[in-house]
Amino acid sequence: MRILVTNDDGIQAHGIKVLEQIARTISDDVWVVAPETNHSGAGHSLTLRRPLRWRKVSDRHIAVDGTPTDCVLLALQKLVPPPKPNLVLSGVNHGANLADDVTYSGTIAAAMEAVLLGVPAIALSQVCRDRHKIKWATAERHAPEVIRRLATMEWPEDVLVNVNFPDVPARRVKGVKITRQGKKKIGDQLVERVDPRGEPYVWIGALKQERLPEPGTDLAAVAEGWVSVTPIHLDMTHRPTFRHLANALGLVERSPST
Repeated sequence: MRILVTNDDGIQAHGIKVLEQIARTISDDVWVVAPETNHSGAGHSLTLRRPLRWRKVSDRHIAVDGTPTDCVLLALQKLVPPPKPNLVLSGVNHGANLADDVTYSGTIAAAMEAVLLGVPAIALSQVCRDRHKIKWATAERHAPEVIRRLATMEWPEDVLVNVNFPDVPARRVKGVKITRQGKKKIGDQLVERVDPRGEPYVWIGALKQERLPEPGTDLAAVAEGWVSVTPIHLDMTHRPTFRHLANALGLVERSPST
C-alpha cells in the first residue's frame, strides 16, 4: 500500500509527524505532502490567483506554499510518482474536527480532495482542551488498528471517514463508535479590541459547549471517551426538499437524476 500523509497544521506540525509514524506501522511506502505553513480553518479552498510552489524537505517529504486542498491535488497529480497512493491520511489535527467543524476544517478538506480524485481518505484529529497538553499517545495507540480495519472495507463512492480521538489517556479509551455528525457553531464568541493605531478589530473565538450533545453524535462519543468514526458524504443534496421546492416553484417533481 502506498500512503499519502497530509494535514492543515503545516509540514512542521507535531501531529503530522505522529501520523507519519502511524502510517509506517501499516506500510513502508509513505509520502508526506503538506502546507508550508498553518492553514487551519482553510476549508476546501483552492489557490487559483497565483502560481503554486513547492520544496523538497527531505526524501518523500514535500512542502507546498498552498492550502491542504492544493497539497493533495498536486501530490496525486504531479508530486508523487506512479503508482498513485491507495490511501490518503489527513492529520493528526491538533484539536477536534467534530460537528460543524467539518465545513471549516482544512484537515477534512484534504480528505475531501482525495476522495474527489478517486482515492480513499481518512481524516484524523486528536481532541484537546484549550491550553491543555494534547494527548498524542491516544491517537498513536488507537489509530493504526482503526486505519487497518477501514482500509479493508469496500469504500463507498464520494465518502471520506472522519475519525476523532477523545481527550483521555490511551488506556482509558472505551472503544470505537460509528457516529453521525453533531451540531454546534464555531465563532459565537467575538473578542473586540483596538490595535495600537487605534483601529478596531475582531478576533473570532471558539465555541464553548454549553448543552449536552445528542446521543449518537460524534460530539457525544468523544465526550464519553470513545473514538468517533463518522462517514461523510460529499453529495450534500437534501433530497427530501425536492418535493417542497417543486410545490413552491410550481413545478412537477422529478427524480434527482432527471
